[in-house]
Amino acid sequence: MMKDPGSQTRENDDDDLDITPYDYRMAGRSQIISGVYSLTSVSPPVSPFIPEIPQLPDQKRKVKGTISVDVDGYYPQMTVSGSFSQGIKAVVYWIAQLKADKSPNSWTGNIWYKYPDGHAFRYKKVQLTIEGTTPVARVIFSGQGSSDLTCTYKLKSRYFHPAKFEFDWEQNEAPTTSIETWAHPNRPDTLAHETLTIQKVYQRAGFNATQHEGGAVPGSEAGSNAKWSDIELHDAMQSYWSAFKDKPQWSIWVFFASLHDMGSSLGGIMFDEIGPNHRQGCAIFGKSFISLAPSGDPNPTAWKQRMAFWTACHEMGHCFNLAHSWQKSLDASWIPLSDEDEARSFMNYPYNVSGGEQAFFSDFEYRFSDQELLFLRHAPSPFVQPGNAAWFDNHGFEGANELVNSKFNLVLRANRDVNVFEYMEPVTLELKLTNVTHQPQVVKEKILSDSDQMTVIVQGPDGHSREYVPYAHRCWSSGMIVLDPEESLYESLYIYSGTNGWDIAKPGNYMVQVALHLGDGDLLSNPLHVQISPPKGEAETLLSGDFFTDSVGRILAFDGSHVLTSGNDTLRKVRDQLGNRRIGLHANYILGNEVATDSRVLTTRGEGRLAFDIKKAVPKEAEILLRKSLIENTKTAVESFGHIDYKYYTDKYSDWLSGHRKISAAVHAQEVLYDTLAARRVHGRKVLDSVLQGIEDKKAAYTAKR
Repeated sequence: MMKDPGSQTRENDDDDLDITPYDYRMAGRSQIISGVYSLTSVSPPVSPFIPEIPQLPDQKRKVKGTISVDVDGYYPQMTVSGSFSQGIKAVVYWIAQLKADKSPNSWTGNIWYKYPDGHAFRYKKVQLTIEGTTPVARVIFSGQGSSDLTCTYKLKSRYFHPAKFEFDWEQNEAPTTSIETWAHPNRPDTLAHETLTIQKVYQRAGFNATQHEGGAVPGSEAGSNAKWSDIELHDAMQSYWSAFKDKPQWSIWVFFASLHDMGSSLGGIMFDEIGPNHRQGCAIFGKSFISLAPSGDPNPTAWKQRMAFWTACHEMGHCFNLAHSWQKSLDASWIPLSDEDEARSFMNYPYNVSGGEQAFFSDFEYRFSDQELLFLRHAPSPFVQPGNAAWFDNHGFEGANELVNSKFNLVLRANRDVNVFEYMEPVTLELKLTNVTHQPQVVKEKILSDSDQMTVIVQGPDGHSREYVPYAHRCWSSGMIVLDPEESLYESLYIYSGTNGWDIAKPGNYMVQVALHLGDGDLLSNPLHVQISPPKGEAETLLSGDFFTDSVGRILAFDGSHVLTSGNDTLRKVRDQLGNRRIGLHANYILGNEVATDSRVLTTRGEGRLAFDIKKAVPKEAEILLRKSLIENTKTAVESFGHIDYKYYTDKYSDWLSGHRKISAAVHAQEVLYDTLAARRVHGRKVLDSVLQGIEDKKAAYTAKR
């Protein structure tokens, strides 16, 4: 496929690459001939599209196209794929599986994939021949009832796609962009002894990967708690990335940070959208579980470096729209794929395979699986390109592999008497996973928090279904807990806005269902029907145009933003005009949370220098807004936020009060929380004794500070 340029970091023209052939996995060929070829001529000079498509004037009918040849080099897939366009016609993509002919450098195969319209491109077979020292490809297209079409292509690139990586890091948090493959003794005997870089990994996957060294993000702490919140991380990825553009591009931003607010169990995160685009950046948390080598490990330093390296390549794979190894059959796939639960791939979790992390790395060769390489090299480029197709778009839902007689029951509920939501009220549901056996069962501690472990489908009022995809995908540790018989796990589920836009917005009836992906199949929840009421009054109708936007959806999902000013302005209008509506409670909380603590915001100074500005807290305003949201109308607040989030927000508020030495107010907030949840219990909404006892304990801890 290509000569590996090693640790080369400059951007290259393809003609400058050293293409001296490898003898590694070269199938005995004298030169590397895989890569992308561009169309030079068509014989006869006719359109490859069916005659029924209206033809344009002659000067605009030139056929353009490329082919991607994948027959040698690293991990050859014996595949050729291509595209055709003519004039202003949409591009047609095709893929064929190849078999070698008796003649040298010649292959034939059937075209088995066409996108987007298989009827627009009439050919069914290809014959591929590569000729000359400066390779020229000739493809003969044939098919039933069609005259043959011969196309000649000239070598354009030894790679299938370009890719530019920028690595930035939090101050005092060193980035891990390379490892020594033999540094840790747990490795395959056949693994090459080399310094392996992230750049080299993606070059071997087929990308002309170049690396732009970024820099340290100023400041030793991420906010007052020295951890990155979703607000700070999300804003930083938009503000700090030097290559950011408001359009799709073959570029990824990778940020090495210390810890996320969610703690050490979160090792990495891929943000699906930045502005209007998708899959452009990810973050690695170096002080999370990926820095904790197992007790007794023979080389803890090498273990940590390997885990950081694997996490970075894994999250970057998501940026190229790769799913986890065990997810491939679960979503509307660009082609039918099978799950690869035991794959030694960057896209699998080392601790998920049989034998765990030890077994994974003993066979891991620092590569992607063949299915993943097929997608990266031959799927239509918009599916792969960062900033283009949405996360998991064209890569997914074939139907759930439903478990029969499962050990668990999954309930999806709204935790209100009637599943009716006000217009503009964010729809927050609750998941409950229960052990229905007579024996204790072990489950992942974060299974209901991990969006990658579930598929959420929303059917709208028009009857069409779509997958809800959250803004962030997180890489959690594999911590396990034991559920006793009839014991349950609970978690809230945001369902209003994600990378597909607002999934639940306009008035009408919706159906929501969740498939939770367990090791041996999928556990389906009940289908939950919810209703969105029509707007009430002219103010709601007028504000809705500004409200149902990406920026407001993001602010609600991340509990605030210091950068998305238009969304914040909209929420201020909501607060002022719709304070008596449920969305008013959410607006008050978001705006109060934003001014509750000092925050760092990345800005551009003179000569393009990037630095942090400190946005000072406004404690008095924060207390007023948070009290209005959580304390003054508790019956409505607990129903709209849901039990889980209402307790989380009230705990956070009382901790904030305690930190500002307002102990009496903190105690009062916990008293209100207790009374509110206890009252819900009386009215048939189950609240665990342990939850109420925890509130009592927290109140006692505050009281002791007096």
